[in-house]
Parts: sequence; structure tokens; C-alpha cells
Amino acid sequence: MKSRRPTPLEMVQRRVSGTDARIIDELYGLEPVFDPAENPRATAFATEFVAIVCPYCWESFETQVDLSAGSFTYVEDCQVCCQPIELSGEVEQGLLVAITPERMD
Repeated sequence: MKSRRPTPLEMVQRRVSGTDARIIDELYGLEPVFDPAENPRATAFATEFVAIVCPYCWESFETQVDLSAGSFTYVEDCQVCCQPIELSGEVEQGLLVAITPERMD
């Protein structure tokens, strides 16, 4: 007796019936979920305060950055001279690796 090949529907049903997070993310087009338990060095919070040196007035100030979405780039005004600063941050596994303030002019 010859073995029957599964239909495309049966193949999808097998994939969906599994609880493997990687397969579920692939099926629904989701990004992998960051699990802080996987990295004990990661901060317990999704935000962190960092010291920034303004590239215009060279004054230092602290600002809060969001690490929950991974690496980022956004504009924030200097708290001293009010000039716009482009902040670029590199986040790996929930940890802030680098942050770069740059002038907007």
C-alpha cells in the first residue's frame, strides 16, 4: 500500500496545532517576543534613564528612553537650550548597547 501525501490543508493544520512560538510568530507575521527571563542581565523595566550631552550647547542632562521596541531613532529637544537632538539607540536583547545624540542642522 502506497502512503498518501498530506493535503496542503492537513499540512497547515499540523503546523497550527503545534504550540511552538517560532511557528506561531511565522504564521501570523509577528516579531519574536522579548522575554526578560531569558536574559537575567536585562533591565527589569522597559525604560531606562541615560545621560545625554547636547551636541549644541554641550550641557549634560538625563532623559528616559524606551527599550521595549528594540533599537530606536527619535527627536528630542535639549532640556537646556531647546535645540532638536536626534537620538539613535542600539538595543540588543533588552539592553541598551549605545546611544548617539546628533545635531539636526
